[in-house]
Amino acid sequence: MRDFQFPSRSVVMGREAAAATSHPLATLTAIDILKAGGNAVDAAIAAGAVLTVVEPQMTSLGGDCFAIVHDPDSGLHCLNGSGCTANTLDVDALRASGMTDIPADSVHAVTAPGSVAAWNYLLATFGRLGLDQVLQPAIDHAERGTPVAPRVAFDWAKHPIDLARDAGTSQHYLVNGRAPIEGDIMAYPALAGTLRELADKGPDGLYKGWVADDLIAMLQTDGSALTHDDFAAVEAVPVKPIVRRYREFDVLGFPPNTQGLAILLILGMLDRFGPWAGDPLDPQRLHIYLEAVRRGYAVRNRHLADPDFMEMTPEALVSDDTIDRLAATIDPARATAFDAVPDLTGTHTVYLTVVDGDGRAVSFINSLFGNFGAKRTGPKSGVLMQNRGHGFNLVDGHPNCIAPGKRPLHTLIPGMVLADGLPLYCYGVMGGAYQAAGHAYVLSNLIDYGFDPQAALDLPRVFMDDVFAPHQTAVTAESRIPASALSALSDRGHHVIDTPGPIGCGQAIRIDKSRGVLIAGSDPRKDGLALAY
Repeated sequence: MRDFQFPSRSVVMGREAAAATSHPLATLTAIDILKAGGNAVDAAIAAGAVLTVVEPQMTSLGGDCFAIVHDPDSGLHCLNGSGCTANTLDVDALRASGMTDIPADSVHAVTAPGSVAAWNYLLATFGRLGLDQVLQPAIDHAERGTPVAPRVAFDWAKHPIDLARDAGTSQHYLVNGRAPIEGDIMAYPALAGTLRELADKGPDGLYKGWVADDLIAMLQTDGSALTHDDFAAVEAVPVKPIVRRYREFDVLGFPPNTQGLAILLILGMLDRFGPWAGDPLDPQRLHIYLEAVRRGYAVRNRHLADPDFMEMTPEALVSDDTIDRLAATIDPARATAFDAVPDLTGTHTVYLTVVDGDGRAVSFINSLFGNFGAKRTGPKSGVLMQNRGHGFNLVDGHPNCIAPGKRPLHTLIPGMVLADGLPLYCYGVMGGAYQAAGHAYVLSNLIDYGFDPQAALDLPRVFMDDVFAPHQTAVTAESRIPASALSALSDRGHHVIDTPGPIGCGQAIRIDKSRGVLIAGSDPRKDGLALAY
């Protein structure tokens, strides 16, 4: 039970439907759509579209989308809505220019946007309403303007110099050259026009016509190889989840090109050291968790990529043999440098969730990657472009080496846990590379410690300082981790440093079928909330 003397909030509960997002206006939109006759899919996309207006630093029509839908009639579905590099990309030219990686602010980090293709697929397959209806709330907010929320202002204040470097971004996302502050009203008439184009023409409103002309011209001026053909070829692809048992539940791991399999690796290693009980901030629990994360991310960095280019199958990567071999390298008493993955051969984002009265459950994530993505915006369309290509490397022969027509390693992960084949938890944790670690941590809070969704999200967090060098022992810790726990981690060999900001953010809904109740929570690290009725 919640400690009512501790500054937090209660879970919300309802019998008919629930929604949890990272912004109040998006959550309210989801509830309004449900009450107007839409289902959970309609509500999720309407809320996601509103987030492109009210959280522009996190998501955009120019980003990517992944989703899990459990439909009461047709069962479980997973959708990969991530875009590819240009089909005419010249990797040798990138190397010849002196590039050794794909910088986050490079135009070559911009991949074709998959979000709108995913939204259209989801609506056409599972929705009751049309794209014109579900986009109307976002159009209204973009035209009328909304106050800048506190967390959004916090993020925005870090980037005015970066945003000013691009004419379109400066025009649409700065106010007289400065970042807006909390409470400023921000309207986006150009983005409203683009949303109207989508409402009228469907996905062709982004991938063809004047919006595509605007975005392609802007990108090609900066040196991008993306063309109209690349935009027109974007499609959302149904995929099959990878499932592993954790305790008595089935955890869905979203398959590559996402890092979803890292969740299953981390949970598998935690399972080898459990069961967990007692104080959830016990330094021994945090130590084993960090060591499991370090190994899961090392495997991610070595193996995960566009599945067409991977050396190993997803099933082999999360097999019992792989997990046993990784867990065997963990010292229960000491942080260990993990310099290389054993030979296994043969063996910034918005998340939301909605559940409706029919039992339809949606886990939905949409993102630009970095804050404001590539910080490149179509001057006429007002659409910010993602920088997902930053996830590639230039290591010849590596599965995730950049190549023409290829999807990058993605951080985005929608989550779902099944009990007896039906959804028990719809959940997700944002935060770039933190997502896999965050999923495992929140799930362990829910399953091992019996926390409700709000308490599971509230619990303070730790993470590796450099996820791309997981052999290091540096650890960032939120300020609410007890000093005694941090000292004990240091004694175990972890180099503990303060985090400059909150670690990740999530939403979660528990579907309690035995009592007919939906129980929802929203992470306090953003501006959002959960609502239910």
